[in-house]
Parts: sequence; C-alpha cells; structure tokens
Amino acid sequence: MRILIATAGSRGDVAPFIGLGDRLSAAGHQVALATHTTFADSVRAAGLDFRPLPVDPRAELASTRGRRLLRAGAGPLGLLQLTRLARTFMPALGAGIATAAEPGADLLLTTSATADLGQVVAEAAGIPNIALHLQPLSPTRAFTPAVLGSRSLGGPGNLLAGHAVQAAVDHLFAPAVSALRRQLGLPRRTVASARRNRTVLHGFSPHVVPRPADWHPSHAVTGYWWPRPDPGWQPPPRLLDFLASGPPPVYIGFGSLVVPDAERLTTTILAAVRAARVRAVLQSGWSGLAADDGDDVLTIGDTPHDWLFPRTAVTIHHAGAGTTAATLRAGTPTVPVPAQLDAPFWSARLTRLGTSPGPVPLSHLTPSRLATAIRKALDTPHHRTHARAIAATLKTEDGPAQVLTHVTRLGRLAG
Repeated sequence: MRILIATAGSRGDVAPFIGLGDRLSAAGHQVALATHTTFADSVRAAGLDFRPLPVDPRAELASTRGRRLLRAGAGPLGLLQLTRLARTFMPALGAGIATAAEPGADLLLTTSATADLGQVVAEAAGIPNIALHLQPLSPTRAFTPAVLGSRSLGGPGNLLAGHAVQAAVDHLFAPAVSALRRQLGLPRRTVASARRNRTVLHGFSPHVVPRPADWHPSHAVTGYWWPRPDPGWQPPPRLLDFLASGPPPVYIGFGSLVVPDAERLTTTILAAVRAARVRAVLQSGWSGLAADDGDDVLTIGDTPHDWLFPRTAVTIHHAGAGTTAATLRAGTPTVPVPAQLDAPFWSARLTRLGTSPGPVPLSHLTPSRLATAIRKALDTPHHRTHARAIAATLKTEDGPAQVLTHVTRLGRLAG
C-alpha cells in the first residue's frame, strides 16, 4: 500500500512519525512523509520518500506572533494566540498537502495540525484518511482539553470545554478548508461534518492517559510511536568524558521552545544547578541554552533522548508530548517546566504518575524554585521507583503494531 504521512510542527511533531513510517515501511508498505524541509535529512535517512510542506516552524515561533504565543501560555489566551499564528500559514499548508499527494497514495495519515486539511485532500483523491494524534484533543468528561491546561472543570465542564475548543479549531481551519475544497473541485462541507466518524489513533500509552469511556468507538489509544534510532549516531568524546567524570548529571533542555532571552534563562538555570549541588548537561535546542563547559556543566547539541536520558539522574524539560514520552521511557524522575499549550497537561500527568515532584512553570521559574524541585526529584525515592515502573510497562507496549492493524484492515477492504 502507498501511504502518505503529512505532519507539521516542531521536531516533536515529526520524529514519532518518522519512526512510525519506518515501521510501516518494514512491513512492506511504500511510505512517503510530507513535512518541513528542515527535517528532510531525517526523513530520507529512514529510507522514506520526503515531500516538502511550506513554513519554517522555528521562524514562526521566533516571530512576533510566536512570542505572543509564549507570553499567552496555556489556557484560552494561548489557544487564541495559536489560532492567530496558524491562520497565517494554513492556506499554504493545505496547498502543500495537496501537492504532496499528487504522486499518488492509497492512504493518507494526518496529524492534529494537518487532519482537517488532509481530510479534504483524501476526499478529493478518493482514499481513506486516519488521524494520528499525539495529544488527546477530542471532547470528554474525563479531563479538560489538553490545550487548556490541567485543571479539571468536572465532568460536564470538561465536556463543554472540549466542544468549545473543537469549535474554535473548526473556526480556525474553516477558511483554509473552504478554499482547499474549492481548489480541488469539492462541494461545500463544514469541518465538523467531515470530521464525523473519522478514525483517530492516539500515540501515547493508556497507562499515561487512559482512553476515556465516552470517546467515539473510532478513537483508540495505541501506545507510543517512538522516534527511529539513528544507527550511525555516536556520542561525542567530550560527552562521554563528562558522563564518566562524576555522578549522573541532570539533563536540562527545552526542545522546540523559543524564548526571548536565552542568556537570562541560562543564568537562572546555572544558578539553580549550583544551588542544588548537581552536575548538568544543557541541550541548546531552539531555546539557545549555552554555558561555558566546566566540571559541573556541559552544553550539547542534538543528542538522542533514548541514549542520553537513561544516563541522567533527573530530566528537566518543557513538557512537550515527545520529551514527556522520552523521559517516561527512560525511567528517570523529572521536573517539567511548562510554558504553553499542552505542556501543563503533560506536567500534571507526570505528577499524577509519581515520576515528578510537580512542575515549575517557566513564567515562575527562579533559581530557588528550580533547585528545590531538583532536590525533591533526587531525594524522594518514590519518584525514581514510579519512573522505573512506568518505563517497564512501556516496554511491553507496541503502539505501531496497532496502527499496522488498522492499515492492514483498510488494505483488505480496498482489495
């Protein structure tokens, strides 16, 4: 079967689908992945066909609109700023997905950012579409929408909030969806009606977020889709030397989070590290963390989390879906530093699982607060115990296998 995966966003929105594409390819499918050109090399290294989508996600997050999103944080204001940011590039993204599908496909797999536009492309091509979500976005009584934070509004309130968020997202996509339908010669149809009964597979563990009982039967929680390991990657000697020169360090990195003052954030982090009396590995990422190397601190670039995290004592991160998954997989205690959108949701999950002493939001980050959280994560044994237990559970799950089951079923129906 010819499969096209279309995903947009940061590395955390792309890496799981490269891993999933690799698994689908190994099962005999012909897989292409459409995403931003900054990830082209990673896609091709996995043996997948790369098809470009417009937009530079890092540039968008560093723009004036992107900085407003960071200041807005989570909750309704964050969702509003995300809407304003996304509206500027949605038409181009829809056209890019349509172009990516032109070589032909038998199945289109889309993500939360591309599902509604991809649904139009799939309809025009007469092929099925499965949505693959890394966050729980469908309305439910079980919890508040992931993009609104972690505070429960009670069953009815959570459900109402879920429908309100869905209506806001429909409103966001409506102009681009309508334009794309006209471009592809399709009759008018609302985003909500096109979404009805769509199969949605969620790439996280049911032990982290149990499947809500009130979800539609077409919604499943499969387990995580892990990024593809790079068989050619080797740790640099300076990193190996640092790890061997003392006790396991804490990891500090904020992934795709673009901050307005990287120097100030780095200063805060270094003060916390020294107050907590720990060694630290700083991963620069899109935040631009950087410090002079010394006995207690090392700054590194891109390094596979599946290799690095098990060698650390605590992970400190922005609580994106991908980094949250990686720290759970590693079995390390963690201190989330949430800043926007779904990060407070994942931070609350880590706390509930017992792997974290609780979040230190970026907006309230101080050396003393971070140092206290680091010491709690290190000195409270049950955080490591719970972290190791959930890591052992995740090893028993095979999320891609469930996606393959759905794909095989569609292939049989088409045949």
